[in-house]
Amino acid sequence: MSHQPPTSRQDPQNGPVHGGGDVLDEIDRRVIRILQADGRTPNTEIARELRVSETTIRKRITQLVSRGLINIVAVPTPRAVGMTLSAIIGISVMLPQLHEISEELKRQPEVRYVGVSTGRYDIIVEAFFFDQRHFLEFISDKLGRMQGITALETSMILEVVKFSYEWEIA
Repeated sequence: MSHQPPTSRQDPQNGPVHGGGDVLDEIDRRVIRILQADGRTPNTEIARELRVSETTIRKRITQLVSRGLINIVAVPTPRAVGMTLSAIIGISVMLPQLHEISEELKRQPEVRYVGVSTGRYDIIVEAFFFDQRHFLEFISDKLGRMQGITALETSMILEVVKFSYEWEIA
């Protein structure tokens, strides 16, 4: 059985129509760049800037979201909920429990990032805390009670120099 590449056809109003691939055309890329700068930009303003119809922009954004290529959400910063202390935590685990521990970490409200990794640590976590007491309770009460954690190293973030959700769209 041969694999056929996704087909592509031209829609006069909306540009290329792709057969399920994640191909972005120039209009898609420009829409994404505008929304990265301000996710609240009205479709009419985007359409005017790109010299296309508002309907085209509305359809493009709907397609980008439904294909899982973009999300448009309000993202409160940890500071907005009072979490002003952040830390990176490197965790070593007994390998048979790697999946179980990473799933448990994922459920913790303080944790914003969990990555299974190679190198010195098996799991890398980024977490946010209200204060040092909260941080200590998380380390001792939550992590300290997880079966299979063999070691951990914490690094408190003293200053955030860059924090961005933007990705360069080629």
